[in-house]
Amino acid sequence: MIRVVVADDQALLRGSFRVLVDSEPDLAVVGEAATGAEAVSVALEQRPDVVLMDVRMPEMDGIEATRRIKDVSRVLVVTMFDLDAYVYDALRAGASGFLLKDTPPADLLSAIRVVASGEALLAPTVTRRLIEEFTRTPVLPRVRGLDGVTEREREVLMLIARGLSNGEIAGHLQVSLATVKTHITRLLAKLEARDRAQLVIAAYESGLVSAAR
Repeated sequence: MIRVVVADDQALLRGSFRVLVDSEPDLAVVGEAATGAEAVSVALEQRPDVVLMDVRMPEMDGIEATRRIKDVSRVLVVTMFDLDAYVYDALRAGASGFLLKDTPPADLLSAIRVVASGEALLAPTVTRRLIEEFTRTPVLPRVRGLDGVTEREREVLMLIARGLSNGEIAGHLQVSLATVKTHITRLLAKLEARDRAQLVIAAYESGLVSAAR
């Protein structure tokens, strides 16, 4: 059973998420929160597998809440992408993925399962929109280096940051899918990244990928 907490300041939206999630035999909502502070409290108490986290909430925003519970639960940020200017900060805070509020119900349920399994939810379309958000920031903090990363791994990292799936990367580089997965595993270890979302951040913070690209 995948245990879920829903954090959003809109009661109607929380209720809709609860009904949808609880309709699935392998999913269960174990708590709700209307503020960021409540999200932290409920997550620490219930220790759910996944927290559906709104960005803009009273008392404490979803970014700070994510930062405080990232080691307890995986966070799936629920956002109106074009309105929220904090997606980059949410990734740095430890979010495992993003879900648009107009996402179809079946995709929401799939997203919860993907994040609960330990993967990052950065589908190509979402990643490309994420990159659009990066381009609005004139200067990004570059706090990571790529020492020890091979030339081929840099290529893979760049393609991940541009929103390509593993299959697309394999086709672009003309290598097998297994080879791509091996490169990603090594990148995760070398960059001390938890998942694909953190690799995207590393690509930008190192300067490997920029708005000009």
